[in-house]
Amino acid sequence: MNQLTHLDEQGKAQMVDVGEKASTFRVATAEAYIRMAPDTLALILSGGHKKGDVFATARIAGIQAAKRCWELIPLCHPLMLTSAKVSLEALEQDSMVRIESTCKVTGQTGVEMEALTAASVAALTIYDMCKAVDRGMTIGNTRLLEKKGGKSGHWRVEESE
Repeated sequence: MNQLTHLDEQGKAQMVDVGEKASTFRVATAEAYIRMAPDTLALILSGGHKKGDVFATARIAGIQAAKRCWELIPLCHPLMLTSAKVSLEALEQDSMVRIESTCKVTGQTGVEMEALTAASVAALTIYDMCKAVDRGMTIGNTRLLEKKGGKSGHWRVEESE
């Protein structure tokens, strides 16, 4: 098992020094789900929500969150993302929305946190926009799906996970 790298010699949290690392292309993809009542999903899909296009707003919120991840997550490096994409898919049979985010950068550290933050904030935005009609929504199964680049190379979640 790898050791945590956010600890200094005294065991205190620190921002990792990536100054000596080479800049390389890095990409990460994450997902999150939000489950809701069937009527809530139908309202979103009908476009009849009084607050506007829920998916478009969630997509923009996720992208914005990825760009500002370093302000939200302590010790996270500020990155100049070259791409941040958020897609939303209604899974009507399960009464949920699947959110997938992909972030890219050429830099000295990875973009896993940016992808995870984008998916999480998109789900939270859907909750915020729909809470007046469905306070019982649940957000879950947020996870990293894949990361490429950097010293640790390529990693992908196993299909059985």
